[in-house]
Amino acid sequence: MRSAGVWAVLAVAAATLVLPLVLDSGGLAVYVQVAVSASVVVGISLLMGYAGQVSLGQAVFFATGGYTAALVSQAGLPTLAGLLAAPVVAALCALVLGLPLLRLRGHHLAFATIAVHLIFLVVVAQTDALGGSTGLQGIPLLSLGPLEVSTNQGYAYVAWAVLAVVVVVARNIVRSRPGRALRALATSETAAASSGIPVGRYKLTVFAVSAAFAGAAGGVFAFYIGFLSPGMFPVSMSITYVVMAVVGGLGSVWGAVAGTALVTVLVHYLGVLGTLGGMPDYAPSVFTYAVYGLVLVLTVLFLPHGVVPSLAEWWRRRVRAREGRERGGADGRAPAPT
Repeated sequence: MRSAGVWAVLAVAAATLVLPLVLDSGGLAVYVQVAVSASVVVGISLLMGYAGQVSLGQAVFFATGGYTAALVSQAGLPTLAGLLAAPVVAALCALVLGLPLLRLRGHHLAFATIAVHLIFLVVVAQTDALGGSTGLQGIPLLSLGPLEVSTNQGYAYVAWAVLAVVVVVARNIVRSRPGRALRALATSETAAASSGIPVGRYKLTVFAVSAAFAGAAGGVFAFYIGFLSPGMFPVSMSITYVVMAVVGGLGSVWGAVAGTALVTVLVHYLGVLGTLGGMPDYAPSVFTYAVYGLVLVLTVLFLPHGVVPSLAEWWRRRVRAREGRERGGADGRAPAPT
């Protein structure tokens, strides 16, 4: 079981390194988008799957990271400093916002994060230092020491390297002692508090960590696009991230990556289908929303725990059944009926 998981991870890593070399420009754009979005969705999966908090404002921290990286680099500092500052500033913003917001629960918290998102868009549009509604232009290319990243292939490797760091950090958190406390918190806040777990502090910490993941992704996005404007961060972006997390499996790090890849690829190619000759003008948007609705409904109906957790459970049952048959054959007895 463990060896199969190791081989699967190695196969994914090999494919990650090879794909930028064989994809065309359109495929590379989707590839970068998957990596950038997955970094955000991993944080949402932790936030919703462990802390039990529904946030519909993660795009705010994604944008915060992007604007931070852009402003730091435009101030004359190394672009790498901007990329490193992006998750830090996003996490600090989450700590400030989380103190009042995390007193809310359920749909109240969801509505509050949407309100924060709308306020953020208005503030950025009215702030000349951030480019206003016109947008922030002239963001330099990312430089890693003497190496300037100027190609789509280069940004693909950078985006997936950031995602790899996010995945490693998230998995270490889940497997640590605080991670076990978070699992108790997700089950019952009352029971966790009665066991001595500082519920408020843990919820705020996960909120800040998820924002840091989004900020790091936003920094990569800013250098990759080279331009930022409020219209690039609509509320629908945050909703899309939540859909990706639910489809992949809340609380699953690999589920977040798989859900992001599945939804992003489907949306992209259905959008291409909607632009073919003979299609009405509204076809791309209709196909896009149809994907969200259809994928979400099918997941909730047939894979309520998400794609990756459901497949993992199916595989575990298959392995246990095979081991049971092997033990039964070795003992000279028929296996017990299941």
